[in-house]
Amino acid sequence: MSSPVSWLSLAVCVGGLKAELITHLHPPVLEFVNSTCVFPFMYGDSTYYSCISLHSDYDWCSLDKKFQGRWRYCTGQDPPKCAFPFLYRKQLFYECTKNGYVLNRSWCSLTKNYNRDGKWKQCSPFGL
Repeated sequence: MSSPVSWLSLAVCVGGLKAELITHLHPPVLEFVNSTCVFPFMYGDSTYYSCISLHSDYDWCSLDKKFQGRWRYCTGQDPPKCAFPFLYRKQLFYECTKNGYVLNRSWCSLTKNYNRDGKWKQCSPFGL
């Protein structure tokens, strides 16, 4: 068992790793490299609102709403996007807000309904 393929085969058998893990060990097909990440996306039983590193040493994203094996590595151009307008408490926000953030920094929701989903990100100083 001196080759990496032999070790990988053993790991798959012993660890019961899912076959989809193997797709993450190889670079994505070139046609996917310039494709746009889809947020949010479902992978397994979970929904993700930004790039993830599950089963990978590097952040990646799905190219489909529900992961179908099409993916690519993330870049600095792939941060999650604010969802405007979004509902927070009983108010609609059409831009980043400092409302409710104890550090007096602006933030936005990653979904249309922060109350339900609780997904957010800090806004850049430029309001993006």
